[in-house]
Amino acid sequence: MPRILIVAPNWIGDTLLAQPLFASLHRRLPGVILDALAPDWTAPIMQRMPEISAVSRTQFRHGELRLKDRWRLGRELKQQGYDQAIVLPNSFKSALIPFFADIPLRVGYVGESRYGLLNVVHKLDAKRLPLMADRYAQLAEVPGKPVESQLEATRLRVDHANLLITVARLGLDRSRPVVAFCPGAEYGPAKRWPVRHFAALAGHLAARGMTVWLIGSDKDRAIGEEIAALATLAEGRVINLCGHTDLTAAIDLLSAAQLVVSNDSGLMHVAAALGRPLIALYGSSSAEHTPPLTGDGPPARLVQFEGLECRPCFKRECPLGHFRCMNDLTAESVLREIAAIDSEQFALRSE
Repeated sequence: MPRILIVAPNWIGDTLLAQPLFASLHRRLPGVILDALAPDWTAPIMQRMPEISAVSRTQFRHGELRLKDRWRLGRELKQQGYDQAIVLPNSFKSALIPFFADIPLRVGYVGESRYGLLNVVHKLDAKRLPLMADRYAQLAEVPGKPVESQLEATRLRVDHANLLITVARLGLDRSRPVVAFCPGAEYGPAKRWPVRHFAALAGHLAARGMTVWLIGSDKDRAIGEEIAALATLAEGRVINLCGHTDLTAAIDLLSAAQLVVSNDSGLMHVAAALGRPLIALYGSSSAEHTPPLTGDGPPARLVQFEGLECRPCFKRECPLGHFRCMNDLTAESVLREIAAIDSEQFALRSE
């Protein structure tokens, strides 16, 4: 029975976009055991994936080498007898632990000149593989062989007991349809829809009898507070939960929403993996690179401002200062996308 160690990405969205690779490995290698080595902030995602057997957490912060600690962890993992490691990040540091663990096959992209640390080396053809999910799936193939044409959708398990505990702890009312907003984006401001647009949309939805949950990390708390304050017509139906949950609780809360409206962020991909109807807002980034993988589940409506020569720029902040790619995406335009979703099926009915 083969055992493979997955060195997980450092971003939530990338971690989910790697899931089709894990499904492919299970198809090719019946009985394979996939374990993951993941940082604290993406480990909860890996723990909810049905393809992953066990997750070991790392405590390395971004940019830290800590060579001795990596060597020590590698020697500990050697005892697990892994046959192969697949290193998903492109950094030199991320390939050290499988090397120190003496794992026979160590697979990944060249990245930061990782010859020697890796012994099955892929070279990225970005034009041939524009999708991040395809790039990860390529690592199941022999270098140079085309990737499978059909990728499976992402999917996460829901802990229903934890959902009930979280709802009770936060005093949430689920008697009305719930729309979840994910107003943050770890990458930077250029991926965030303006708070005034989120607030305007919240007001429209509250007027239709819905409750809006704002979900995000502690870094998004101030954004959530501003949205709730600006949504003056929402009559207390906009609840700022940003910073009040950990990632596992956020996953379960998103599973309870009838609709999710999100920036291009990790939580957008979480919503897709939970099978939630989704409005995905794209500014500086592109749906042609990191679309949500919904498969045969409810459709994701991808909203982006067309006709701007400057987008996608993939910058953290608007280099031109006008931020039209997000400023010109109005609440009314998003409402039209919501109207395109079957309102009866997803319980988005007016009172």
